[in-house]
Amino acid sequence: MWDEIQKKGDRYQALTALIESPDGPGNPNYANWLREKGRMTKFGSIWDEFVSGRKAADDAREMLNSPDAASDPDFKAMAQEEFDTAAAKQEAARVTLVDMQLNDDDDSSRNVIIELHKGTGGDEAALFVGDLYNMYARYSERVGLKLTVLENSPGNVGGFNEMTLRVEGEGAYGKFRYEGGGHRVQRVPETETKGRVQTSMARVAVLAEAEEVDVHIDVKDVRESFCAAGGPGGQNVNKVASQCQLVHEPSGIIVHCMETRSAMQNKVRAWQILRSKLYALKKAEIENARSDQRLGQIGSGDRSERIRTYNYPQGRLTDHRIEGDDKNWPIQDVVEGNLEPLVAKLEEIRRSAGKTQN
Repeated sequence: MWDEIQKKGDRYQALTALIESPDGPGNPNYANWLREKGRMTKFGSIWDEFVSGRKAADDAREMLNSPDAASDPDFKAMAQEEFDTAAAKQEAARVTLVDMQLNDDDDSSRNVIIELHKGTGGDEAALFVGDLYNMYARYSERVGLKLTVLENSPGNVGGFNEMTLRVEGEGAYGKFRYEGGGHRVQRVPETETKGRVQTSMARVAVLAEAEEVDVHIDVKDVRESFCAAGGPGGQNVNKVASQCQLVHEPSGIIVHCMETRSAMQNKVRAWQILRSKLYALKKAEIENARSDQRLGQIGSGDRSERIRTYNYPQGRLTDHRIEGDDKNWPIQDVVEGNLEPLVAKLEEIRRSAGKTQN
């Protein structure tokens, strides 16, 4: 683990040097450097404490081993005191860095891409996707984030078969990271005439928005095309070929975006989504290599793969990653966008899991 921290510290110092260089502001990567260092601010302040404590401890150690310390008891006592103080500062910073590496990451402050997919349950599942979208829109408004719909595919009787959202603002990914996975709803659907409770599923994928500096994509590996954005009932809501589609051939990832009527803006957003998907794959490989516990990963959408159940007849929302009585929450409160207490509980579990694994 310390190798990872050291690499991060080296990168932080390299970014500082690049930004403070006289040629820095004129470099085309300057804005990316600023954003990358900005995400490392919390880490960087502790890293600086560690480095300064290490240097002070090394200097004090030299004094302790000097001829002056051997011949002067008062000088030796002073050097020992300086060494003890510096070593304690270094150790405190080291412990904090390890804790941060276990329980935090640089992605928390990023914007986030959220994909909603209808699972089993037919039209009711599409309606449920619409409900999840409304929940996330209300939550975003509550916590001061900006939510934008990048793409949607309307259902037959309402709701959506699929949606792609972008949430922008400080800490967006950190606030939505626990929504990834299978969501199950149990209720009497609007499409049910006999009053029977139906179980349906929706899948949610949560991706930290990546920037060009995070992932290198060879443009020769991507097929790019444009078509007119279609609306419900087969109607063309946009006669201009503005919907952008990207196909990343090495991974097979396909991305669509029809956020606006501007083909160029949709192209920019589509590339952001593609980078974010490839960045998620890259992060997953690292996490799997470290055997990290992963909360709420997206599954196949089957009823058995779920992170949360929305039980309307009983007025209860159950998060299956939480044990004991804390796993049940008032459903109406949560679907109205009050996700903060639930997110805080899941964050507590994640931090505890990280400490246990070290």
